[in-house]
Amino acid sequence: MERRSFLKKAAAGAGASVVAAPALAQGQPTINWRLASSFPKSLDTIFGAADIFTKRVSQLTGGKFNIRSFAAGEIVPGLQVMDAVQAGTVEIGHSASYYYFGKDSTFAFDCAVPFGLTSRQHTAWYDQGGGRELTRAFFKDYGILNFLGGNSGTQMGGWFRKEVKTVADLKGTKMRVGGFAGKVLERLGLVPQQLAGGDIYPALEKGTIDAAEWVGPYDDEKLGFYKVAPFYYAPGWWEAGASFSFYVNIKEWEKLPKEYQAALEVATYEAHVVMQAEYDAKNPAALARLLKNGVKLRNFPKDTMDACYKAATDVMNEEAAKNAKFAKIYEPWKRFRQDQNQWASVAEATMQNYLISAGRGGK
Repeated sequence: MERRSFLKKAAAGAGASVVAAPALAQGQPTINWRLASSFPKSLDTIFGAADIFTKRVSQLTGGKFNIRSFAAGEIVPGLQVMDAVQAGTVEIGHSASYYYFGKDSTFAFDCAVPFGLTSRQHTAWYDQGGGRELTRAFFKDYGILNFLGGNSGTQMGGWFRKEVKTVADLKGTKMRVGGFAGKVLERLGLVPQQLAGGDIYPALEKGTIDAAEWVGPYDDEKLGFYKVAPFYYAPGWWEAGASFSFYVNIKEWEKLPKEYQAALEVATYEAHVVMQAEYDAKNPAALARLLKNGVKLRNFPKDTMDACYKAATDVMNEEAAKNAKFAKIYEPWKRFRQDQNQWASVAEATMQNYLISAGRGGK
C-alpha cells in the first residue's frame, strides 16, 4: 500500500510538471547534485542512461532539481563509484553492482549472477518479486538506496582467438573475465584475468590473453576485438540480463522534498526501460556488420554449458553456506527463477523458438 501511494504521488508529480511546472517549482528549493558514472561516454547506451535520467529529473521538477553526470574517472575511477556515494563524495552514482563482488558476493544479485535472470525477469523480481526489499536491506548497511538503472539484456560469451569445441578447450585459456564468472570458470581450468576496457585489445593482439568478454555486438564492435579474436561466442551465461543501478546516498535522499523523491524514482524507471530498448534496437545491425567483417559466430557446446552450469551451482551453494547475507537473497531468488523459467517455457520461449525456426526457413 505504501509503494502504491508513493507511485501515485510520482505520477501526480509527473503530470504536474507537464501542465504546471512553474507551480510545482514555486516554493521548492533549487538543488544541485553530482552523479558519478562507472562508464565512459564512449559507451553511449550505458552512459546515456544517466543523461536520460538527469534530464527527466530536471523536467519533472521545473528545472529546480538538477543532477550533472560525470563519466568514469572525472570525479572517481569507475570501480569506486559505490564508495563515492557511500562516503558522500557525490550524492548519486550509476554503476553495475557486480563490480563490488570483491567486497561481498551478495552485490551481484543487484546486477547479474551466473545462469541468472533475463532482463524482463530481473525487472519483475526487483519490482514485484521482493528483489527491491531484499537488495535495499543489503545496501542499507552501505548507506545507499538502490534503484533500477538499465539493462543490457543477455550479453555475449566473448571473443576467442581459438575455437572452443569442448569444455576441455577452456583449460589453460587466459580470459579477461571477472567476478562470479571468473570464479566459476576457474573450476574448469580457465585462468581469469582482470583488465580495464582499454587494455583488452592490445592484450588480445599480443597474445597476453586468449579471450575476452565485454558486453554485446553494439559495444564490442567499437573496441575492434574481431580483428584479433575472430570467434564470437554466445551466450554470456554469467550475464543473462545485466542490470545497472542508480545509487543514492540515503542521507541526501532524506533531505529531498517528497516531490523530488517521486521525480527521481520516475526518472530511474524511464532510463531503465530506454537502455534495454536501445540495446535491442542496436545489437542486430551491429552483429550483421561484424559478420560481414568475417566474425565467426558460435554457440558454446552443450557439454561446456552443462559443465559451467554445474560449476556455477556448486560455487553459489558454497557461497550461500558461508555468507548469510548471500543466502538471505539466494534462496527466494532461486524460487523466483524456477517459477519464471517454468512460465517462460509455456508461452514466451515456445513462441520465440517457433519464430526463430520459421525465420530460418525463409517464411
